[in-house]
Order: sequence, then structure tokens, then C-alpha cells
Amino acid sequence: MIKKKLITAVLTLTVAAACFSGCGKKSPLDPKNPVSLTVWHYYHGAQQAAFDTLVEEFNETVGKDKGIYVQGYSHGSVSDLESAVRDSMAGKVGSETMPDIFSSYADTAYEVEQSGVLVNLSDYLSEKELAEYVDSYIEEGKIAADGSLRIFPVAKSTEMMMINKTDWEVFSNETGAALSDLETIEGVVSTAQKYYEWTDAKTLDVPYDGKAFYGRDSMANYFNIGMRQLGSELFEVENGTAVLNIAEDDLRRIWENYYVPMVKGYFGAYGSFRSDDVKTGDLLAYTGSTTSAMYFPDTVESENGRYTIDYIVMPAPVFEGGEHFAVQQGAGMVITKSDERHEYASVEFLKWFTQAENNMAFGCGAGYLPVLNGANSTEVLDKVIEEQQIEVGDKTYDCLTIFFDEMKGVQLYTNKSFKNGSAARRILEYNLSDKAKQDRQAVEEALAGGASLEDACAKYISEQAFREWYESFSSELKKVIEQ
Repeated sequence: MIKKKLITAVLTLTVAAACFSGCGKKSPLDPKNPVSLTVWHYYHGAQQAAFDTLVEEFNETVGKDKGIYVQGYSHGSVSDLESAVRDSMAGKVGSETMPDIFSSYADTAYEVEQSGVLVNLSDYLSEKELAEYVDSYIEEGKIAADGSLRIFPVAKSTEMMMINKTDWEVFSNETGAALSDLETIEGVVSTAQKYYEWTDAKTLDVPYDGKAFYGRDSMANYFNIGMRQLGSELFEVENGTAVLNIAEDDLRRIWENYYVPMVKGYFGAYGSFRSDDVKTGDLLAYTGSTTSAMYFPDTVESENGRYTIDYIVMPAPVFEGGEHFAVQQGAGMVITKSDERHEYASVEFLKWFTQAENNMAFGCGAGYLPVLNGANSTEVLDKVIEEQQIEVGDKTYDCLTIFFDEMKGVQLYTNKSFKNGSAARRILEYNLSDKAKQDRQAVEEALAGGASLEDACAKYISEQAFREWYESFSSELKKVIEQ
């Protein structure tokens, strides 16, 4: 914390006010009487191991010196953790006592904040300290009605494009397709059509058996970031209240550049994640989180055999003519109200956890972006890797370093939290994607019956089809928001 200084009487009142806001708050901790903190999270595997290692290091060093002891508990999945938090808040029989700190996405944190149980972090962090963090990460955490901070950023991610380089080069050499074509979403659609037709031509005796080229992991991100790139926001939020912005022209481009190529077979979605589809050879490329890089396969295993593949990492494509916005996502940590010692100690732990070397040690192996402004660079990443002997996969390393370079010219975006935000996001996630899968299946049945691709798709990609979807989609969102 900022040290107190001798000042003139004229400045006494100013400094006193600053102290009350957290800038000069005296530590209530006593190393001889340590405070114990519980942290609930959803980390597992390598992430949990990294978190546990850092907690142990904190307890043996800074925590020991200040009188703080941290215990971390994994609650499995994100949904399991959210259920445990809700049960604790409701005081259900058999539920655990609310933790001092827990991992939370913004929508969930917003719901919890309505119950008044979250600590105002602005009371414990000075403006100077807040300025050290990426601005958009701090803004995302200001979910309180008065605009004060409730979510402490600890690890963020964005989206990148991953490509099967081995099979791409064969396709590119034969057709002239270029990586530069994949910089825009419209270019991806055009390339996907070219790939479908190229693979279809390989079996002249079997018509319309072309393969899908591309897919994406998060449809909610596609809607939110797509609309923002096109100059609007689907949800215009003020003081926790959302106003639905049904920009028809923008939604038409969303529809035309996902649903239409899905129905035609140029795009695809088969397994749980698109990296699974690359592994089975059903896709050549996808847009997904930087954290998915570690799951990008080293081999393709299909009915035609098993073979090794290389990879390419690119920035996620942007709508043609759109502004360069990129997805900002990832859970933060929130602190529950208790007493000054526990709250103060919780903030001290999170400040330590987000220091560059610690934040990198936790996140870089999984593709998380560091939350401090000064840590988002290849130089810092290389330094931490070397000093702490951290093993980082090549794909993850490339995702991070490419984004560090891209970050200089990109704006990170996530929509603000609002009531029923989680329910609205589920509509974005499944409404259009489920319809696309269903209608693609009907098209495939028509093709099997002898119809041409044009005739089989006609009724699904008509103006009337768009209007019907647009009205239905808008109605679903309005119902959720107006509840």
C-alpha cells in the first residue's frame, strides 16, 4: 500500500479522504495471528496444479510475512461452482459456508452482486494500482450499480484462428487459396466454398460430398463481437438494464456468414469442440479461444488413416470493412463480504497472484493472457519462461505472442453484464447453431434423394427464411430481457 508521508496542514483533508478510499488503508493483519482464506475455483488438471503451486509459494513467502494463509478448493466445472455458490447464499441444508474468494464470470457475479454480498474492491485499491491493469478488464469488473469494482481480473483470453497447415498447403497449392483470404469473415466463407468444391471434385462419381472447411467454438462470441465490428451492440446496457438493439442489416450479415455456409456444407460443427473436428479431419480450420490451442491436434485420425499435421495460428477474422474488435473473455475472482481482515487479506493475495511473474506462471501454459498492462509482451513472457523454467506448448506460445503483437491495433470487447444476461447468452449460443445443424441435415437428405445443392438449400436461405429466423430470434431475446 502507499506509504504515508509528512504533509502540510493544507493537504490533510485531501489525504484523509484518499485513505478512506483505500489508498492509504493501514494493514489490519498480524503475522502472529494469521487469517485463513478459502478460495473456490473450477480449475483442473494443469491449471489446478499451477494454482496450487502458486498458493503454496504465497503461503510460504508473502503470506507468511503478512499473516495470510490461503486454501484453494476445486468445485469441478463452472456450473458446479456456480451451483455451490448459490446454495451457500441460500443457506441450503448441507451447503458449505461462503468462501472468501471465488472464481466467477461477469454474468454470474452480477447476479450475486444483486444480493449485496460482494466486496467493493475500489475500497482497497488505489487509482494507481488499478491503472496497472488492462483498462477493459477493469471496466468489465465494474458491475455494481454505482459503477464500482466487484470483479478482480486474474486471467483473460481472446479468440484466434487455428489451421491444419499440412492439409491447407495441399489445398492452397492446387487452388491458389491464400492465408490473406482468411483475414475477413467473408474471405473465410469464400475459401470454405472453394474447399468444398475442391474436395467434392475428388469423387466425381459421388456428387455433393464436399467437406466443410471451417467452424467456430462460441456462437455467442460470434454474435457479440460480430455486431461490435459492424458498428453496433446487440445489448446496450446502462445501470444493469439491457436494451435490445436488433440491427437488422448487421444480423443479416451474421446470418449470411454463418448459417448459409453451414446449410450449404461449407462450415461444420460435429464434435464437442471444433478442435475435435480438426482431429477427425472433418474441418481444416476454426476460430476458438486462445486456451483451446493446447487441444489443437498433432494428428488427424479419420477413416482414411492417421497422419501427423502441423499448424498455423492467425488472428481471428473480422467482418469486411468492420472495426478491429477482438473478444475479451475469462472469469475473474470476487471477494465476499466478511470483515476487514479477511477482505484486506483477500485483496493482498489477488494483487500478488496477478503480478506479472505469478500471473504468467499460472496462465501461459493454458493460453491465458496476463492482466497487467506491462505483462502483455513477448519479452516478459520469454523472461518468465526462462526464469521459472515453465513448459509452454508451441501452439499456446504462438497464440500468445501473435496476440501480443495484434493487441497494439485491436480493441478488446465484451458486453456489459445485465439481468438475465446468462439466459440471453444461451440464446445466442444455440438458437442459430441448432437451426443450422437441423436444416443442414434436411439438405443432406434432399441431396441423397437426387436434388441439386442449389435446390436443396433454396428454401432455407431465401429472404423469407431470413425474415422468419430474424423475427423468432428477436422475439426470444426480447422475452428474456423483459422478464
